Amino acid sequence: MQSQLHPFVDAQPAPWLRRLLAFALLVGSSIALAANAPNDTLRIGSKRFTESYILAQVLAQTAAAHTPTPPSVLQGLGNTAIVYEALRSGSIDLYPEYVGTISLEILKNPAPMTLEAMNTALAPLGLGVAVPLGFNDGYALAMREDNAQRLGIKSLSDLAKHAELKLGLSNEFIGRADGWRGLAQRYGATQVPTALDHGLAYDAIAQKQVDVIDIYTTDAKIKHLGLRVLADDKAYFPRYDSVLLYRLDVPTRFPQAWAALQKLQGSIDENAMIAMNARAELQGVAFDVIARDHLAGKAAGGTAAAAADPAQRGFWAKLFGPDLARLTRQHLALTLISVGLAALIGIPLAVLVFPHPRLRAVVLGATGLLQTVPSLALLAMLISLMGVIGTVPALIALMLYSLLPIMRNTVAGLGEVSQGLRVAGQALGMTAGQRMRHIELPLALPTIVAGVRTATSIAIGTATIAAFIGAGGYGERIVTGLALNDGQLLLAGALPATLLALLSEALFEAVEYGMRRRRA
Repeated sequence: MQSQLHPFVDAQPAPWLRRLLAFALLVGSSIALAANAPNDTLRIGSKRFTESYILAQVLAQTAAAHTPTPPSVLQGLGNTAIVYEALRSGSIDLYPEYVGTISLEILKNPAPMTLEAMNTALAPLGLGVAVPLGFNDGYALAMREDNAQRLGIKSLSDLAKHAELKLGLSNEFIGRADGWRGLAQRYGATQVPTALDHGLAYDAIAQKQVDVIDIYTTDAKIKHLGLRVLADDKAYFPRYDSVLLYRLDVPTRFPQAWAALQKLQGSIDENAMIAMNARAELQGVAFDVIARDHLAGKAAGGTAAAAADPAQRGFWAKLFGPDLARLTRQHLALTLISVGLAALIGIPLAVLVFPHPRLRAVVLGATGLLQTVPSLALLAMLISLMGVIGTVPALIALMLYSLLPIMRNTVAGLGEVSQGLRVAGQALGMTAGQRMRHIELPLALPTIVAGVRTATSIAIGTATIAAFIGAGGYGERIVTGLALNDGQLLLAGALPATLLALLSEALFEAVEYGMRRRRA
């Protein structure tokens, strides 16, 4: 009697599907082993701007001689919300933060708080504040000196009177509790700002594309570009003294490293921080070199030292830098694993829903809806749901984005199989599973492979966002290039990703050519 079961119930998996399943199981085992790895590494995070990159390296190098394994630095983790979630969930152990941000953004307290008050409020969360580093890096607004002189603008109150001026403010500043909305209310400002990445803002104001930008008061380019910092005459901005925000178990887990970090208290003043930022942004010196020189007591801005510094690299040195092999492995792993898992899930699911038009429409509609969710928003939601940052949420996000092309092409390929061939198979006494395995899937395979090809191209490009949550890949260079406004470093991240996409296209073209030859 002919089986009436679904095609995938009584069909033995095809060899390619078995290999894909084995691959997915290997990946799952690797992730599980990584999750259960010994927790003996001090993990230090940073936000996505120059100063935070440098401070993270200062912390890591200070602690390195006092930890069983070298500290892990997760650089450029995005804005406060992402890096704080990483700390709260235990994905990192500490990171450099600012007291104003802790009070207003994290603890939602509109009034300035002492360190003691912050520690009292943070203790139930398992967090603490310590080690004031010695400098205040506040928010301010700045404009070109010639423009400020012409309009007679010296303060934020003066600025509020010029509704015609174009403001280019960072996304975080626009959305922060201590950012634009509160400032506009305090000063009665009516301008509608344009969102602009902080790393690009200085170029924008220098090229007169915007009139006013938000700055950090220790930014090196303020003096370099001759900008006028507008006086906060109504005292809107609180102090942003730099401190360490840490998990309360760090002193117990890493007692010697914590003792070393405490010696950093008061060791960096505003001038030292500005000089270190200048070496990164104006001279192109690597963050770890800047941190090492500061800790060694070297002059941060010496011309002769800068000229001899091997960290000042040209484009080709940045492109073929020592991190290229590591970033390539990470980017390949993110792409291959996410697309492999998407194929493992998407192809059987498409086969299951194919005979049911209404269910098929619902499932394909749901996968299509996932494509409309902005990538960073999806990552933020996954981090919040899973309580971790790094590779796992990045893989899940990339897998979700890969589902649609794979499932649509599987359904389309199965739809192209003629009804006559299905009837012929049934007449030969084939079960539904045998027809699927020997007739429908082989005929649909070229279209399915085309879907995997599209998903791979999408994943290679989208995988660059993984760097925003510490999952590595070529996006690390892109994120750092944005923070430094370094076009060469941006290109050094974009070009390998483009080359990888071209190589994947060539590989799939060869696979499809081989399939055509076999059918001929």
